[in-house]
Amino acid sequence: MKIESRFLKYISFDTQSSEESTTSPSTDKQKVLGEFLAEEMRILKLQDVMQDEYGIVYGTIPGNTDQGDVIGFIAHMDTSPDASGENVNPQIIRNYNGQVITINDEKKMYLDPEEYPELKDLIHHDIITTDGTTLLGADDKAGIAIIMSVAEYMYRHPEFKHNDIKIAFTCDEEVGRGTEHFNIERFNADYAYTVDGGDINQYNFENFNAYKAVVRITGQSFHTGDAKGKMVNALTIARNFDSMLGEANRPETTEGYEGFYHLYDMHGDVASATLTYLLREHDMDKMHKLMERMSSTADYLNTIHDNSVQIEYIHQYDNMKDIMIKVPQIVEQIDIAMRDLGMDPRPTPIRGGTDGAMLSYKGLPCPNLGTGGYNYHGEYEYASLTQMKKGVELILRMIKNNVEA
Repeated sequence: MKIESRFLKYISFDTQSSEESTTSPSTDKQKVLGEFLAEEMRILKLQDVMQDEYGIVYGTIPGNTDQGDVIGFIAHMDTSPDASGENVNPQIIRNYNGQVITINDEKKMYLDPEEYPELKDLIHHDIITTDGTTLLGADDKAGIAIIMSVAEYMYRHPEFKHNDIKIAFTCDEEVGRGTEHFNIERFNADYAYTVDGGDINQYNFENFNAYKAVVRITGQSFHTGDAKGKMVNALTIARNFDSMLGEANRPETTEGYEGFYHLYDMHGDVASATLTYLLREHDMDKMHKLMERMSSTADYLNTIHDNSVQIEYIHQYDNMKDIMIKVPQIVEQIDIAMRDLGMDPRPTPIRGGTDGAMLSYKGLPCPNLGTGGYNYHGEYEYASLTQMKKGVELILRMIKNNVEA
């Protein structure tokens, strides 16, 4: 099966995960794609194929040599809760000419190279976009398509030398629970790579340190006609708290290694209010400074409003760079294979996290490879089929080099 057909099939499954759910997986529909993938893996003669009770799919491409490492490749099946993944209607642009791409003329949705300059590097590529009503699902079904295309290549080319190759497809990555039930012992790889990035020339071995901050504010409600000197409006305190953090360290004003506060939920009334932030920094010393600024802001407001502001900091994940510097050869394999293929290797810090970051701290070192997808989590998402094909070549070259080393 061509990678295009495979990808289009996978994105036809609605696999949106849910922030509100407490089940694993958070939505049963993720299991439906998992069952389909497990059957496809069996057709390609993978061994030990199974989908566990949490929806995670495991399998092994049996090796034909004991040379080289047992390498794993991981992608996630769920799509983001930020936009619908139901009834995806992809549009294919063949041999992209560098002009503005119309996603949805009625909604005035366009991909303009001046606004999305990465398109300038994709001239003559085949590109898949949405129709402007859903996300595409390249995050991370492009990764799944790449991995399954690697499996099919090995099935059709038994002369290709490789040790056991481990494959896993996880659930709930988009809601931060992708590795919650991942069984490293069952997976049984020496190390692995997530295939969950963007531009195919980029790879990642460092990511944000991540915390969530929940700010709870207590006010006092009185009738507005008799409120002077008595009412303490929790919503006003919430507004002041956020404004005192400033605008310099926000997602919309930062890039690269710059960290931020991200207020993503705010609700309440006069009597009480809650603000929920994501805190992100590549450097833990800088993370502590973000926390100190939040705490000092709360302390200041508490001197005015009688200890009305409380903050809870919740650890989410760590920067995997601290693990990767201990096993540099795992990262070097990516760079070498890219250069062998005439690619332009660009190690890039992730402004987010991956399943691989958490797995690295659980004992499975796991850098991240690109997929050819862009503009994730929304209706402007698109993917380069040309880059997806290159992703298959890259993984095969990495395996080949590892066996021959």
